[in-house]
Amino acid sequence: MRPAVGTATRARTATATRTRRGGTATPAGSIRTSGTGRRDRVPPTPPPSPAPPRTAAPTTPPTNPPTNPPTTPPTTPTRRRGPRPPRPRRPRTPQDSTQDSTGRPAADSEPTDRRGEDGPADEEYRTDEFSFIEEKNDESEDVIDWLKFSESRTERREEAKRRGRNRVVAGVVVLVLALTGGLGYLWSAGKLPGFAETETATDAKPDTRHVIVVHLRELGSGDISTALLVNNQTAARGTTVLLPNSLALASGEGGATTLGRSFAAEGAGATRDALNALLGARIEGTWRLDTPYLENLVEMVGGITVKSDATVPGEKDGDRPLVKQGAGQELNGVAAVAYATHRGESEPQTKQLARFGQVMQAVLKKVSTDEDAATTTVESLGQIPDPHLSEAQLGAALARLAKHARAGAYRTELLPVESDGTLSEKTAQGLVKEVLGGSVTNADPQATARLSVRDASGSRGAADDARVTLVNGGFTVVSTGAADAPAARSTITYRRDDHAEQAKEAARTLGLAADAVTKGEGAANADITVVLGADYKP
Repeated sequence: MRPAVGTATRARTATATRTRRGGTATPAGSIRTSGTGRRDRVPPTPPPSPAPPRTAAPTTPPTNPPTNPPTTPPTTPTRRRGPRPPRPRRPRTPQDSTQDSTGRPAADSEPTDRRGEDGPADEEYRTDEFSFIEEKNDESEDVIDWLKFSESRTERREEAKRRGRNRVVAGVVVLVLALTGGLGYLWSAGKLPGFAETETATDAKPDTRHVIVVHLRELGSGDISTALLVNNQTAARGTTVLLPNSLALASGEGGATTLGRSFAAEGAGATRDALNALLGARIEGTWRLDTPYLENLVEMVGGITVKSDATVPGEKDGDRPLVKQGAGQELNGVAAVAYATHRGESEPQTKQLARFGQVMQAVLKKVSTDEDAATTTVESLGQIPDPHLSEAQLGAALARLAKHARAGAYRTELLPVESDGTLSEKTAQGLVKEVLGGSVTNADPQATARLSVRDASGSRGAADDARVTLVNGGFTVVSTGAADAPAARSTITYRRDDHAEQAKEAARTLGLAADAVTKGEGAANADITVVLGADYKP
């Protein structure tokens, strides 16, 4: 049997092993670790007070102290990876009991029931019972990792939903734009059912054209060759339109005339205005190109090459031909002028116009495409420019036409003219509309004819008297003057058949015989020419 332990010894043992608020007993003077990881030194336990004198206790049957389940300190539950195995309880020893050997409570022991202060003192707990406090940091990291994982997973779900919504919105926007663009195209093209509009000539946007008229004038005879140089800027092509001298134009006097007579009688400005009225085209200016200037122009561009359709003889008999018939003929300035003005016997004027068109297109191929350089070439010619077409404007126009000629987007067309000088409906709807972008307004062949009076009677004042008589009769007299030579018999000459009746009416007005009226050439600026002879009586 174990020897009895003294009262003081038991008190010190009980005091040293007492738990504080459910914690494990800590020996005096040792290091104590708190729940927060803080380490504190345990102060030494003071000596116990003297025990009171023992008194005899009444004889009662021994009772066992109340056995209460150990109370564990309140802790924050943490997530564990698995169930914790049960820990074995430490067996109670006799020296830890508060009873004596007879089973009765010891008289010098402290009350055993301290639930309100430090918890039950009848049981001891080992430090491994609170190992979850030491594992708090690791367990907290697990919780934080789990929360981060849950949060990142939620964010990924939300991000995926947001991207999905953005894709849907973007798809809807693209679909709406495509649908709107398609409907707009169909509407503008007139292919949308129920909204198609009938296309008319006024609905179509006209091409941008720049037109100038060029007159090649021969110094010796004064004959002219006329062409329109057309630059279609929208279609990127150029055209030379050749105009026959028989083209009927409206005169400034209110009558009808031809292109050839208009230039000689009324000048370049009036002729340009008459062409504008006839063709409905906006001619920007006139380029009067006399034959010496054409010769210089060909020399300045280094000569030209044409496909000749005729042999042009030399200036004198026995001289070598200036131009031989065939392709690839290289021409200098003199040869170019000779070919452009050549008109064979019994050939119509349109054949000579075609040769002039060949020369002009060949010259445009050699002109510089730089506007400044082309302007320098024009200035070097030394011409007197038209008030409506400066040298800079002419140079720029030639440079643009040269680009089309070098690119192969250039052609030469002859304007077809009827026998009375007018333009047919086919010509109006074809060449005039497509090339010039205009509409034809033909001059009235039955309009009042223009008359020219020449005095060959030798009587002073006869011409003025005849002019007054004709004006009072409703005729238009454009000029009066003396004839080159006297004549015994008066004559009235008309050029076109549609003026025959008016010529006969003029003869009756002047009191002349009907056989004095004949068809033939007369004054260049008039439709009917009246020559007063000695038989005329004022």
